[in-house]
Order: sequence, then C-alpha cells, then structure tokens
Amino acid sequence: MITIHELRGKYIEFFKSKGHAEISGKSLIPDNDPTVLFTTAGMHPLVPYLLGEPHPAGKRLTDYQKCIRTGDIDAVGDPSHLTFFEMLGNWSLGDYFKEEALAWSFEFLTDPKWLGIPKDKLSVTVFAGEEGIPRDDVSAEIWKKLGIPEERIHYLPRQDNWWGPAGETGPCGPDSEMFVDTGKAACGPECRPGCHCGKYFEVWNDVFMQYNKDSEGRYTPLKAPCVDTGMGIERTVAMLQGKKSVYDTEAFTDVLAAIGRACGGTYDADAESGKSFRIIADHARTSTFILGDPGAVTPSNVGAGYVLRRIIRRAVRHGRKLGIEGSFLPGIAEVVIATYAGPYPELTENRGRILEELAKEEAKFLETLQKGEHEFEKMLPNLLKNPRKVMSGRLAFKLYDTYGFPIELTEELAAESGMTVDRPEFDEAFKKHQELSRAGSEQVFKGGLADHGEAAVKYHTATHLLHKALRLVLGDHVAQRGSNITAERLRFDFSHPDPMTPEQIRKVEEIVNEQIRRDLPVSMKVVTLEEAKAEGAMALFGEKYGESVKVYSVGDFSKEVCGGPHVEHTGILGKFVIQKEQSSSAGVRRIRAVLE
Repeated sequence: MITIHELRGKYIEFFKSKGHAEISGKSLIPDNDPTVLFTTAGMHPLVPYLLGEPHPAGKRLTDYQKCIRTGDIDAVGDPSHLTFFEMLGNWSLGDYFKEEALAWSFEFLTDPKWLGIPKDKLSVTVFAGEEGIPRDDVSAEIWKKLGIPEERIHYLPRQDNWWGPAGETGPCGPDSEMFVDTGKAACGPECRPGCHCGKYFEVWNDVFMQYNKDSEGRYTPLKAPCVDTGMGIERTVAMLQGKKSVYDTEAFTDVLAAIGRACGGTYDADAESGKSFRIIADHARTSTFILGDPGAVTPSNVGAGYVLRRIIRRAVRHGRKLGIEGSFLPGIAEVVIATYAGPYPELTENRGRILEELAKEEAKFLETLQKGEHEFEKMLPNLLKNPRKVMSGRLAFKLYDTYGFPIELTEELAAESGMTVDRPEFDEAFKKHQELSRAGSEQVFKGGLADHGEAAVKYHTATHLLHKALRLVLGDHVAQRGSNITAERLRFDFSHPDPMTPEQIRKVEEIVNEQIRRDLPVSMKVVTLEEAKAEGAMALFGEKYGESVKVYSVGDFSKEVCGGPHVEHTGILGKFVIQKEQSSSAGVRRIRAVLE
C-alpha cells in the first residue's frame, strides 16, 4: 500500500528518469504573483519561467509544492476538502508539449512499475472549445493512440477543462484531466468524469499553457508553450489505498489520534464529533505550515495574517466543542512537524516560532470567544422569536465591532441554532466602519489608512520618502500607482518600465535612510488642490480628492497631497529596508519594504 512519502518519491524518480531536474518547492507566500495571498498551485513560483524567462535548472523540471486554498474553507470538515495540500508537478518550459506530457502521465499511472492503475479504469477529459479558442482535438487524438477508446474521452467546457490564470492575469490554457472509475454505480445517464457522485476520481491534470491573459482580459499566445502537470498527494493516496476519505490516510492518522488524546475521545468519522476532529486536523496542519514557512506570516487582521488567524480561531472553537478547554494546538503542531519533518525541514527549523505563535493566538481567542459566545447566548432567546430565523447584520456587526467576534463564527453559531445571518447588512455596516476609520474625525478629506495603528502610520510616512527617492534615482516619470500598508510592511506600486538594478535599489534605500537620520519634521496644511499643485506638491489620484486637500511636507525633502495620517518627525521610523522589487503589471513595478 503506497504512502504519501512513497508517492512523492516515486513521482520525482519517474520524471527524473525522463530528463527532468528536481527543483525545490517554494514558499507558501507567492514571490511572483502578488494577486493572491498564498501559493494556490505548483505553477506560482514558476510564473516568470512560464512566461519565457530561462530557468537555471533547464527546460524540464519536477518538484513537490505546498499549497493553500481557502476559497471553500467552509467545506472543510467533509471527507475530502483541505486548506493545505501538496501538489506534485512536472514542467516543460518551451520544450516538450502535449504528446510527451500525456504519454508520460499515462505511463506513470498505468505501468505496474509505478502506480499500476488498470487501463480500463481510466477515463479522460479534454477542452470542448469556445468562441475564439478551438476544441483540443490534438489531445483527444493522442489519448486514442495511447489506447483510450472514444467513449472514455469526454469534451468538457471551460469550467471543467481550462486552467488559470491563478490570479487575475498570467499563463493559462486548456487542460486534460485523468479520472479513475471507482466502480460505484453511475448516478444517472448523464454521469461522466467530473460528476460529483463519487463514481469518477480525478487523479491527474495536464495543463497546456498556450496563452497569457492580460489585465484587460485578452488572451495572447505564449512565445513558448509550456506544460504544467501534476497531482494532489493526499487525494491520490486516499484513492490508491481504497480509503473513503483523505483523513483516513497516514497524513492525518497521528494528528487525529493527538486530537483524541487532547479531548479524551476517539475519532469516529461517522459521529457528529467527526467533523470537528477533521476541521481541527486540517486547520492545525495548515497553520503549522504557514507559521513554519520562510514567508514568516503571523496572525494579524490583514491579508495572509487574517487567513491564518481565522483558521487558528476556527480550530480553537471546534476544540471547545469537543470539550478541550485549555491550549492544545501546539501539541497538535508537534505531531504535524514530526510527520513532515523529512520533506519539509523548515518545520523543524522554525518549530519554536510555530509553537509560540499558536499558543499566543489561542490565548487571545479564548478570551474573545468567551465574551462573544456569552453575548450571542444573551441575544439568542429574542433571535429565536423571529419567524424568519434571520439574525440581523447589525447585531452580527455589534459582536464584531464590540467584542472582536468574527462574522464567520457568528454565522456558524447561528446555523447551529437553525438560523442565518443577514450577511449583506453586515457587509454594509462593515463597509461604513471602514470608511469612518479612513476618514477619522476629518471626514471632508478622502483617503487615509484602514489601520491607524502606530506601525501602519510609520509605514505610510515612509511611502512618501520612498516615492521621492524613486523619482530622484529613476526619474520624474515615476508616479505612484497604488499601495498597500499593513502594520508589518509596505507595498508600493509605481510607474517604471524596467526592473530596478541592485545599485538603484541600494541608492533608494540610502536616500530614504538619510532622511530618517536627518529627523525631518512632518507638517501639514489645508489648501485647495490647485494651490497644492502650484506649490509643487505631488498630487496623485487627483480625482479622489475634494476641493480642499491636505499637503504633507517632510522637511525640505518631499511635499505631497495625502489624506494622512503621518508621524511628526522621521527619526522614529527606524531603518528602511527594501525586501523585494518585482513587476506588478505592464509598465508598473512593485516594492515591498519593512522598517526595522
């Protein structure tokens, strides 16, 4: 019976025998795709190479990649959904294409030396085509040559057989998927691969990167068509082992046992408690991998940190449902680390951070939970009198705003009492809350930060220094194209056609840090937009400002129209360090920087 570690090893061995170089999987925090919070597919780290940049390891690559997808986080708890999973992949960067990719997929799946799946159990799908993009008859003919009969080749539309891009833009194209017939009875005459009845199990997906989608939704052929193929380890092993669920494999055996020890019970897949066991197992594994990643994400209220906070807190709540009162996630994380220490040594290296952050977040949330659940229980008698069984979004927002109780958990509590939450009303209240936070007490001025904390204000001030330094080093064509400020870092998009050189990056850092060392005063005055321009202030996104605007001056260095807030003098900012400079879109570059 093949294990997760054996499948990982066999896959890499097979493709190395086909001339592929093994490369290391990358961080869960994407380097080359700023449109998503996490690496959601094995192709993310390879985006520049799929677009034509030469890879130092060559044109044939293979790897295993850790991935996170949270789009269907609410489905986690059923037998198959996971937020963290591993993908096995092999790549052709302008080398081989459909014929070799499909033949090798077929060989690995069916050859007794590898997985040995009976050929008559295999069905495939190909892209049916749409206006402007032809049907993938090339793949269909290759499958026929390999011995797949016409009746087991299915032509499916975009939602089934088109991949990507992973974010808003990037490489994409038709795919061909392989399915194993599990032997279950068909659910009806229309049953086919892709049906969710359980008869067909998807085991592999070969993506043919033929196009690049740009920001305007146009598809243009790639200069060198590429291949991205692969399989999910957990689901494939479950199928090969004949298990009903991914949670029945060794990926979760020890983790579920540890949860049982923590709550004094035993995992029973069919019991009501089984769902809580599965949610804790998945979320503990995911949070362990995020905290153990070189990307160094920690729980917060924004971006990837918010996702991490959400899954940790969801796990804690389900621990309480199982009767666990104290801290337990660090103990579960220890089991995850032990299970994956071989292929992922960073978990062992960052063990201290993983355990410390989990313990801290548990403690914070247990206090929040107690307050929020107590308030919900006080509301419940009146809520149940509502014949529509709908909790108002206004009340749900009160729990969020007053007690920090997440809307997702309010929805779960409501569902357990047979109710729903008026989510549109909540979203509207939340939107107004954000707008008020941005405007502060001076609502006549647009702009500002969603987070007015001390750290975020420092980063906001630093963007002024960065913007002016970029113009001094690169030229007056540089203009801000967007920014994203958190308490942990700044992200700044600016117009510039080419990647910055290491010397340019160093020079920008030196200029910014010189202004910090000068401890320049930061002053503000209110003038009309025209007066601001006449004084030489940079006025970005002018259509967003009203007739009266704030002009912030940083000593004699920079003058900019901005909504604020800012620090009073630059000496408190700390050392400015550029962590990364990369492309954001055509003609726009992106800098990520921190204050140390």
